[in-house]
Amino acid sequence: MAAARGGPLEGLAWLGREPEARASIAYRLIRLLVRFLCFGILRFQIVNAGREHVPANGGYLLAAGAHRGWMDSFVVMHALPVEPRCWILGSGPSTFTSRWREWLVKRVGGLLPVWRGGIGIDQHVASARAVVANGAVFVQMPEGTVSGPPGRLGPMRTGWAIIALRIDAPILPLAMAGTEELYLGKRMASQILPVTSVRALAGLPRAAGLPKPGSREELDLARTMTDSLAAMLGPVVEALQPGTLDPVGRPRRLRHRLTWLLLRPGRLDRRA
Repeated sequence: MAAARGGPLEGLAWLGREPEARASIAYRLIRLLVRFLCFGILRFQIVNAGREHVPANGGYLLAAGAHRGWMDSFVVMHALPVEPRCWILGSGPSTFTSRWREWLVKRVGGLLPVWRGGIGIDQHVASARAVVANGAVFVQMPEGTVSGPPGRLGPMRTGWAIIALRIDAPILPLAMAGTEELYLGKRMASQILPVTSVRALAGLPRAAGLPKPGSREELDLARTMTDSLAAMLGPVVEALQPGTLDPVGRPRRLRHRLTWLLLRPGRLDRRA
């Protein structure tokens, strides 16, 4: 689909408008429909903790892990209030499997797409800056893939931290578990951690200046921030995982269909 339009359009270039913080009527209706399908029809269960840490207003970045499936975006939205709404930096190829889905996502909003082998990080920095400036929530999943092991973090990329360094907005960490496979009645969990900052994750004083974009120092600080975030989220993900597991003998109806419902089919064994 990217080739059909002459190349990958990412972030604001694809959206074609400012990312709004207010929840439109269309967004609220889609959200209600998704909640009915997930909790009423599919009987999913999501236990959330730490909502007291959510800032009263928007204008912050949210970094979530472990990223294991298409349900992760809905787990994030379930943990946050309807407004200010969130905008998720996510995979274009995984989401836009048909033209009608791309049209719907653009109309309703909520996704700022990334195409593998895209054109750099600047457009995502611009997206994050616009989201934060408009009082909304910019969501990133630093692992960047759903193929990691269940119940613990996989390797985390540093792109999220470079965006955070250049935006310098508050950071809300969120841990998730139980989304690696889905079936009727599946249990999932999330926990919101206290708000942190670029300087706290980088081990810098509160008043410290930030490095020049594109510098070696920026890359080094991005790695430090990523390691710090992993140290925060990792133990929480591992603590949440046991509460999402069902006995081995419990029926897992529609397991394959639901696990890959909004993803390109792959393997269910994710021990690697």
